[in-house]
Formats: sequence, structure tokens, C-alpha cells
Amino acid sequence: MRSLFSLPALLIGLLLLSACASSLTRDIEVHTETDPKANLAAYKSYAWLGSAGLLNDPQGLWKPKGFDVDREIRKLIDSRLQAKGMVRAGNQPDLLVGYVLGIDMDALELKKNPKTNFETLHNVPKGALVVVLVDADSGFPVWVGEAVANVKTSHSDAESRKRLDYAISEMFSQLPR
Repeated sequence: MRSLFSLPALLIGLLLLSACASSLTRDIEVHTETDPKANLAAYKSYAWLGSAGLLNDPQGLWKPKGFDVDREIRKLIDSRLQAKGMVRAGNQPDLLVGYVLGIDMDALELKKNPKTNFETLHNVPKGALVVVLVDADSGFPVWVGEAVANVKTSHSDAESRKRLDYAISEMFSQLPR
């Protein structure tokens, strides 16, 4: 009888944990595009092309609190590519990897009051991460992943890492191999 009681309690606990995770990431939208002529299974190695950040934050509201965002993103992308069977190469890689992270703390959206049907502008800070895989020989992109989300300054470092991990995991789950 004791084991029957602990199994439902465990299942309820797991359900609650998954609900917390989904509420943390529910605003993140991920899209990918693949060159229909690209044979992604043929790519075995990659090297970093570079990264860029675009920040519109005139009031200084967005700041990475306790971690290096560039290092975290690169680490997450490295792990996803390696999980897909690719190795990081120093010389003559098959693919070049780059990303751009953009933050706009002054982004505005229309919000409708349901009682009055009146629309007003509200500040809704936005962020986007775009990852590009480029064929090293031709210089043309073969795959692009994009994640767009609301920027929340109230997140802890751990929550920010989980949001980045979710966005990058979702992107690379759509990378055909």
C-alpha cells in the first residue's frame, strides 16, 4: 500500500515540476529553416564563425547578472551539435557556426482592455537569438534557427540559463540529421 501512495505522489510532483518549466518558457517561440538541397547528414565537423550582440537598452535595465551570455550560448550550441554527431574542428570544418543575440528593452506592443476594447501601447521588452550554420566551402547558409521571447529582468541566473537551454534545445531538436 505504501508503494502505491508514493507512486501517485511522485507523478504529481513530476507534473508540477513540468508545469513550472513550461511557465518559465511558454513565451519562447522557436522556428527553423533548412536549405532543401542541403544534405545535413554529410556534415561531420564545425568551427565557430563568430557571434554578435545587438542591445537597445538606454535605461540599463537588461544586464546578464552572473554569467557570460556568449560563453553560455556557445557551450549550449556546442553540446547540441556534438549530440548530433558533429565534432569541433580546428582545420577545414564542414560547417561554420555563428549567432546573433538581440535585446530591445524599448519594444512596444498594443494591449487591448477587454472591458473597453481600447488599445494602448505597453512596453514589452523582446529578445531574439538567431543561429546560422553555413557550408564552409560555399559560404551559403544551410540551416537557420531563431528563438524569440519576452525579456524578463526578474529572472535568476538559473532561470535565465534554463530559458537559453530550452530555446537552443528546441532549435536543435529541429535540425535534421
